[in-house]
Amino acid sequence: MSKKYILSKLSLSRLVGLNANLEAVVKRAIEITEQDFLVVEGVRSKEQCFINYGKGRTPEQCKAKGVPVQYAQPKLAKVTWLNSPLGSKHVTGKAVDLVPYPVDWNDLSKFKKIAVAMKQAAKELNVSMDWGGDWTSSKDYPHFEIKG
Repeated sequence: MSKKYILSKLSLSRLVGLNANLEAVVKRAIEITEQDFLVVEGVRSKEQCFINYGKGRTPEQCKAKGVPVQYAQPKLAKVTWLNSPLGSKHVTGKAVDLVPYPVDWNDLSKFKKIAVAMKQAAKELNVSMDWGGDWTSSKDYPHFEIKG
């Protein structure tokens, strides 16, 4: 019998404002997973979107997209491939980022175990969902989002 996990208070607080179907999938996934996980981010604020977009971009690039120039950090690596700073499904509560607990960014097998649980939970609850680890152009292993 596999170990049972529960969401921490911190993880539960990061589900606030999330799409109800996606929240239900995360809560079901923690019950059936073989890998404990932490909710890193649910709903993303406008400011956090600006911070993310500014990484690896010049003030001019930010200004062109309506991002205040103070968020420009051209010397940092780009962390987002979004063309639109506010285009993430995190903004509307239709995306969530989950990481293995204890946090281990380098063991992809742990992310894949989380994905197995999330996909099973989504199927059980009849929720159409995508996993960033299945994307072809660039992988985002912590990322799960509602389709559409």
